[in-house]
Amino acid sequence: MAMTVSIIIPTLNEERTVMATLAHTATLGFDELVVVDGGSTDKTPSLVESYRLSAQSSALSPVQWVTSPPGRARQMNEGAKASRGEVLLFLHADTQLPDDAKTRIDMALADRRVVGGRFDVRFDRPSIWGTIISRMMNWRSKLSGLATGDQALFVRRSIFEQMRGFADMPLMEDIEFSRRLKRKGATAALTATVITSFRRWEQYGPLRTILRMWTLRFLYWVGVNPSHLAQWYKVIR
Repeated sequence: MAMTVSIIIPTLNEERTVMATLAHTATLGFDELVVVDGGSTDKTPSLVESYRLSAQSSALSPVQWVTSPPGRARQMNEGAKASRGEVLLFLHADTQLPDDAKTRIDMALADRRVVGGRFDVRFDRPSIWGTIISRMMNWRSKLSGLATGDQALFVRRSIFEQMRGFADMPLMEDIEFSRRLKRKGATAALTATVITSFRRWEQYGPLRTILRMWTLRFLYWVGVNPSHLAQWYKVIR
């Protein structure tokens, strides 16, 4: 039997990307979309509200608007509280799910031993660097069992509540969460791909961004406080 699935989308000044993500995701048969805004000062609130109203009189997934203090972990936790689904999927505002995402999630979670999972990722602008980076991300995730937010993490609500959601961290909240999730049971590494924006890598340069991300992750694994890491890294959210 299919489970109800809530999509939770944290936003902060995402006027360039959020509408495309909403328009696509709302057609995929999910039970609700919950947009959690962390204090946008651009057109994100008005765009989402307009879309929310239009979705009310259509067959599209209903859209809920929630506000929260800034910080992706806080926003995702608030979205989870406001949602109703048996499964929670956390989706970045610049990322689009595959058309059969709900079916694939249902199939993965039909096995009661599976507590959650993630998708493979590829970038929206094909390039040599994009191909290398996405393959490295997917390979690393498969070997480690850990996932990043770009990969559209999903989890059973009961497990999410047992874990008390995401840790209130300014950085690495996705890695920390998936690390704890592994302890709760099996996780699904779905080979279907989400398509995410290459903008962060383009803005700072692919090689420079790779080196920075590796450095940050190494420092995190050796115990450097994420609050200190956040001062060195300006996260695009």
